[in-house]
Amino acid sequence: MSMTMNRNLAASKFLSRRRGLRALIMLFAAFSLAPTSAFAWWSHDWAYRKPITLDPAVVGAEASGVPVLIRLHEGVFRFADAAPEGADLRFIAGDDKTPLKYHIERYDEVFNLAFVWVQVPHLKPGEPAAIPAAIWMYYGNPKAADESDPRGTYDAYQTLVWHLSERGKPASDASGNGNNGTADFASVDSGLIGGAARVDLAAIALPATPGLALAANAEATWSLWVKAGTAEADGVIYSQRDGEAAVRLALAHGVPYVAITGAAGEAAHISATTALDSEHWHHLAITAAHGKATLYVDGAEAGSGDAAIPALGSAAVLGGDSATTLASAFNGQVDELEISKLARAPALIKLAAVNQGIEDKLVAFGADEVASSWSTGYVGIIMGSVTLDGWVIIGILMLMMLVSWVVMARKGAQIGRIGRANQQFLALYRATGNDFAALHHIVDGTAAVAGTDLTEKQRVLMKQSPLLHMFNVGVEELHSRLSGEGRDGMPRGVLSSQSIHAIRATIDSSLIREQQSLSAQMVLLTIAISGGPFIGLLGTVVGVMITFAGVAAAGEVNVNAIAPGISAALAATVAGMAVAIPALFGYNYLITRIKEVSAEMHVFVDAFITRMAENYDKPSSLRAMAD
Repeated sequence: MSMTMNRNLAASKFLSRRRGLRALIMLFAAFSLAPTSAFAWWSHDWAYRKPITLDPAVVGAEASGVPVLIRLHEGVFRFADAAPEGADLRFIAGDDKTPLKYHIERYDEVFNLAFVWVQVPHLKPGEPAAIPAAIWMYYGNPKAADESDPRGTYDAYQTLVWHLSERGKPASDASGNGNNGTADFASVDSGLIGGAARVDLAAIALPATPGLALAANAEATWSLWVKAGTAEADGVIYSQRDGEAAVRLALAHGVPYVAITGAAGEAAHISATTALDSEHWHHLAITAAHGKATLYVDGAEAGSGDAAIPALGSAAVLGGDSATTLASAFNGQVDELEISKLARAPALIKLAAVNQGIEDKLVAFGADEVASSWSTGYVGIIMGSVTLDGWVIIGILMLMMLVSWVVMARKGAQIGRIGRANQQFLALYRATGNDFAALHHIVDGTAAVAGTDLTEKQRVLMKQSPLLHMFNVGVEELHSRLSGEGRDGMPRGVLSSQSIHAIRATIDSSLIREQQSLSAQMVLLTIAISGGPFIGLLGTVVGVMITFAGVAAAGEVNVNAIAPGISAALAATVAGMAVAIPALFGYNYLITRIKEVSAEMHVFVDAFITRMAENYDKPSSLRAMAD
């Protein structure tokens, strides 16, 4: 009795676990079928959001308060769904709660390009910034006002940021410190990041403001992107000179170098070892702190040395050693000039080079998510506008689709099995040296040949081979003609040419039956291919007729009344194409496989008849078959 109770208790526990598992599966299915907006949504006033992931591993060190460039183009962003000028863009941290400071450098709705700078609070290699995103980008709110905050995008040490995307006006300081340019500059639309400045025509003077003045032995960082106009170019890219004291970034035969001269005339020269090519943009940066200066090229340290920054209070020049002469000017383009009163960490300089270059290895975009569920979105509007006649058409098409998919699945499985069975039979056929008698006995299981042992699974599979079926038909015909003395006027063990032709005709009839089996139900796919679009078109035409009849009855034309009906009518055509396109691909694939199997059968028939004709006058080799 105790054992019975234990069994009942175990059974009860098992059933309870099954119910629990079933409940978990149903719960998982419910979450799976839920709209993508099931995850926390920062604000439902925004219709769309996009996850943006950042890979801090490309930097190699921890970084905080980082301005990250987000490049938007047609492949990753739907400009048509955003507000004009990107006024509704918002960037939220991975917790989907904390808004991030950002500003838009350029938003071009003609060419569908945008460059946005977002301050990311923290990046650390080895730790994902957030799951499923480091940043959420929200858009799709036509009532939203622009909340760009250039000053908030940068920290307090940033004294100047020139994006150089302005056209026909002086450069504007995005850092919010007011260190704007004093004159127009020659702009280039096809810069690295939006626009760029050409400095081969005229140098660009920076203002002599207290914010850009440097105290002796101060910390500082200069960074910018350059593209030389010629190979092995010479010239000063950036300079700030105050009497004898000066800081210069220049090229000598294409090799970047930094020259720092003190007030007393002492000089330090730090040079890279590799020249810059004239076909690509390159990132250059200088850091100075504690009597040491370092030159970076494309994010990597290129040289360093002892050099103290002298006191500098005069205006700086971009694209030359003087704003009034081009004698030593740099010939090329310059973009994204940044100056800060802090020696930036190597990780931040590398991040800028990795993130701001043409091949951005830091930023990756995910798929767009929609705030509303499908039932309240465009699909819901269309499906809600479908009339009864449309649902009848769509129902017929869905039935056709189901039938065509079942046919494709079954025929694909059948052809796959036949292909494997044929290969199994041919391997056995070759192993016996094309000996009909030996192969016949192996198939019957009455004899075995070394190396031809078959498992029960292999025997079951091989019985589905059309080649085996035709072989058995040929062997039976051959056996019946060899078993009777003089049946066809020939000695026992010898075949006449008439008998050979008769055997071939019998095998050919078997081949035709096998082909018919392979092609069975393929006509259903042709019906789906040719009939699906026409049935869908019928539904569309009827839906359009009903829509216009309603307009005529109402006596007025209203686009808002017509559009849902027309879109719902077009849903029938879409359904028809959804039936035909998969069926078309499946039919072409299956018919090709059927032709391959048919060709294999024809080849085997020819080989069988040829082998039989070669041996018909050799009674010794065929008598075993008759016996």
